[in-house]
Amino acid sequence: MKTRYIRSVAHIPQLSKDEREEISEVEKWFSFTATEYYLTLIDWSDPFDPIRRLIIPDPGEIEMDEGDLDPSGESTYTVAPGLQHKYARTGLLLVSDRCGGLCRYCFRKRLFVAGSEEVFPDVTAGIAYVRKHPEVTNVLLSGGDPLMLPTETLRRIITDIRTIDHVRIIRIGSKMPAYNPMRISEDQGLLNLLREYSLPDRRIYVMSQFTHPREITPQAEEAITALLSAGVMILNQTPILRGINDSGEVLAELFRKLSFIGVSPYYVFQCRPTHGNHIYSVPLEESYRIFEEARSMVSGIAKRARFVMSHATGKIEIVACTGEYVVMKYHQAADPEEMGKVIVCRRNPSAYWFDDYVTFIDECNLSAVHDGRSTQPIREAPGADTLSE
Repeated sequence: MKTRYIRSVAHIPQLSKDEREEISEVEKWFSFTATEYYLTLIDWSDPFDPIRRLIIPDPGEIEMDEGDLDPSGESTYTVAPGLQHKYARTGLLLVSDRCGGLCRYCFRKRLFVAGSEEVFPDVTAGIAYVRKHPEVTNVLLSGGDPLMLPTETLRRIITDIRTIDHVRIIRIGSKMPAYNPMRISEDQGLLNLLREYSLPDRRIYVMSQFTHPREITPQAEEAITALLSAGVMILNQTPILRGINDSGEVLAELFRKLSFIGVSPYYVFQCRPTHGNHIYSVPLEESYRIFEEARSMVSGIAKRARFVMSHATGKIEIVACTGEYVVMKYHQAADPEEMGKVIVCRRNPSAYWFDDYVTFIDECNLSAVHDGRSTQPIREAPGADTLSE
């Protein structure tokens, strides 16, 4: 079953004339793309349908002039054309500036505006950089969506990477299992490519992004089964989003359905403060509550996800909330010295991002807190609310 790509809301007959006109103002700022298949998942009789909210532009995206087009500071870590090297063992290649659908909460909106030059069709320089850096054990293909590339283009990229002995894992970040699962299940060439290069000691991982349980359709299950049969490992990541999956019950159902089809929940992200994203954001402490409620409702296999923020300084995991404090830890860090560092902040129910906690430092006695790596006491870092050895 082929599916058509729709790149303007003017071609969605289920929207009224007034709705199309209102939404067209959003399209002047942020692009729209969807597949015909994905639009069939929307209950058009429900104006608050979560699938509709996920893909159809909302006037609220342009009502507030706040946020950043690069909230995680990715430009800081660009070391070669199209290649980011933020974490020692991972190289991230931006190989595509197209997606099967444009998520309204996308944190890389900047790639879909005129003049963006972050994605390079020629990945030669990026792969050459990886070749010279033996600490890089895995390469993440991202974008945009790598599965929007022709299969032969993807083959050339994967074949080149597989000539680098120290790269043991290739990851493909893709929402195509949700947006256009037939791209996977009906392309035998793609499945042959994955089967050829996902080896017993050098696996290919697909990092899927199922965001709501209704995206896990029979067609999506067929795509997942095809990937698993090709020897691919599949991990899922999703942000917590207002009006889409911001309840423990919905997130738990997502975790359960993922585990049933052989996909491991991996990361649950705090929605990044990208320009236009505020209407999809949930305060961090509310997100943590939703995350823990969801985990309490599922089996161990379904509760393996971690709740993190992809901050400019690293992946900050939210570990716990007490009556007064939020406890966080660097799950990944751009500065290797920060790895495992514990962060304790006074609770702030209106905080959406790590930076919102900077002024909420508490003067409590922290001498008994440790970072899990040594027996030395942790002291309060000057000028911030982080804890270090």
